[in-house]
Amino acid sequence: MQPKILFLLLMALVARFSASSQACTTRGQNPSTAFPVCGTDTFRQVNVPICGIKNIPGPCADAALYEDKNPFWYKFTCYAAGTLGFIITPFNLGDDYDWQLFDVTGRNPDDIYTDRSLFVSCNWSSRPGATGTNGSSSSNANCAGPTYPNFNKMPDLVVGHSYLMLISHFTDSQEGYFLSFGGGTASITDPKLPRLQSAIANCSGDMLTVKLNKKMKCSSLSANGSDFALSPNVTNIMGAVGAGCSLGFDTDSLILTLASPLTASNYFVVAKNGGDGNTILDNCDRDIPVGDQVGFNYVVPVPIRADSIGRVGCAPDKVLVYFPKKINCASISPSGSDFTITGTVPVTIISASGDSCQNGGSDVIVLQLTSPIYFQGTFTLAIVPGLDGSPIYDVCGQPILPQTFSFNTKDTVSARFTVNAKLGCKIDTIQYLHPGGSGINSWVWTFDSAAIRSSSISNPQVLYPVFGTKFTRLVVSNGVCSNTAWSEILLDNYLKSAFKSTDVICPKDTTVFIDSSLGRITSWRWDFGNGGTSIFKDPPPQVYPLIDMLRTYPVRLIVGDAAGCSDTLTKNITAVANCYIAVPTGFTPNGDGMNDFLYPLNAYKADNLEFSVYNRLGQLIWQTKDWTRKWDGRINGQLQATQAFVWTLKYTNRDTGTPFILKGTTVLIR
Repeated sequence: MQPKILFLLLMALVARFSASSQACTTRGQNPSTAFPVCGTDTFRQVNVPICGIKNIPGPCADAALYEDKNPFWYKFTCYAAGTLGFIITPFNLGDDYDWQLFDVTGRNPDDIYTDRSLFVSCNWSSRPGATGTNGSSSSNANCAGPTYPNFNKMPDLVVGHSYLMLISHFTDSQEGYFLSFGGGTASITDPKLPRLQSAIANCSGDMLTVKLNKKMKCSSLSANGSDFALSPNVTNIMGAVGAGCSLGFDTDSLILTLASPLTASNYFVVAKNGGDGNTILDNCDRDIPVGDQVGFNYVVPVPIRADSIGRVGCAPDKVLVYFPKKINCASISPSGSDFTITGTVPVTIISASGDSCQNGGSDVIVLQLTSPIYFQGTFTLAIVPGLDGSPIYDVCGQPILPQTFSFNTKDTVSARFTVNAKLGCKIDTIQYLHPGGSGINSWVWTFDSAAIRSSSISNPQVLYPVFGTKFTRLVVSNGVCSNTAWSEILLDNYLKSAFKSTDVICPKDTTVFIDSSLGRITSWRWDFGNGGTSIFKDPPPQVYPLIDMLRTYPVRLIVGDAAGCSDTLTKNITAVANCYIAVPTGFTPNGDGMNDFLYPLNAYKADNLEFSVYNRLGQLIWQTKDWTRKWDGRINGQLQATQAFVWTLKYTNRDTGTPFILKGTTVLIR
């Protein structure tokens, strides 16, 4: 084993034995109880209780053990993106401190023990003295051992992300350290200044709950309540407790105890310097300004009535009852016997409960019905608390008074519709029909038609100039209930004349015409242009007269359907006098309109054609795969002198499938 690895293993074993795997119970020594820190503060940790050890995943792949030995944890949020600079300075510069930084945005803090991807930066060097990050270092990961430096480069922080920092005291002493931030461009200081946010009195008026606009230090709160005063000063504030301060370091909610109950009136809670010489401090040691205040109204509790009932929607299966203050959820009869509903149709309540019942109270009671109310009607909801012998109370112990509310329901609706189609030769007409009823007063049609895309009338008529499958949607509503229906209509009276044939007819060839028309065709009328006609879908082959020159024949097909609609296609075919493929032995590109170009003649039946021309050095000077393209005797725009050129011609005979490779010489004559 290498000496360095042996040293690391021995160090790790000593560390593990010293910490004795003792559980960490001091606040701040676990990720979930991390200290909140701020970029403007230097944090002083007086001593480090010995505890640990849990494995810390990271980038180092060596034999050393990476663990949270004698740890403290710190948490902060990035408020402005940039680099993080910090330094950890031991009280005893002979002590060895290690650290690792994690991005725990949206994660459970304990995930750092299992998820390697949360790693941001680490330094586990065994060198004693100060450690941290600076602008002159280059590594984000320094592993265990004396060969690694104590400082990393400054890691990049992402705005809005949350971070955890582990500081592990490898040396088994309880001497502490300073942690200070600076030198980087990121900001971990919350820009929100501390303020009072709201206040509310409890039912008996002898306690106040004060909300702060952010988390603030529990240690800055005077337990005797001297950080606050009441205006008007009808009684004294005798004590203050921060919610959650028994387990954490900061809080955003305070409970103030009054010397005597309040009388009904408007009051202010006012911040002042307490017995510790300051108001409440945030995690950056910025205080709530002296004189900052929030108002509240205290009303002596009296029996209450419900405010209202919730808007009743379509086919309601529950009714919501709203109250001006929270109801004690435990006083609500689960059977719903404190409520009745009467009206157009019988309605039965099967249960009642508070909505969410946070902290045992809810300002909404949910009444569950046996089944939805599908029909239009008028109903009366009666609140009869105590009908079952157990009254409903609010959270102040005041009873709910009897009361009635009226509400209306609407019929459910159907968007189903029918269609009447009138098919035409060029345009189809569709009449859409919806029966209405159930109080429907809104129709929203959406059509698959370029002429009309939508309509708001009950029975629209739509023209379809393009045939095919048409999709239609209808949404109907009576102001409360709505419904949607779809239809798919196939307009298959499309009629299109089409046929296939050869475009060029060689001497002695017969021509076959193949019908490819579309539609529900019942009749075919052919005119072949040679005097012949046919009424068959597949007409007999046609023969065209042998001639000495090109001649064009117009071929026409008229197709018809049972509705009397028709469509016509006329296509010209050409009869030629010669289909023998040949290349001239000479040409005269002088612009007189006679023999001016070189190309393969009569290549009407040549498939996969390739015609190439070479000079006397064997260089390719012109090539085409289109036999109608012709060489004009120029190379790079320059007309060539009288000379011979070699050509090659490759093609496949369309009728026989026989491949041909021909070669010859042509003379350019000037």
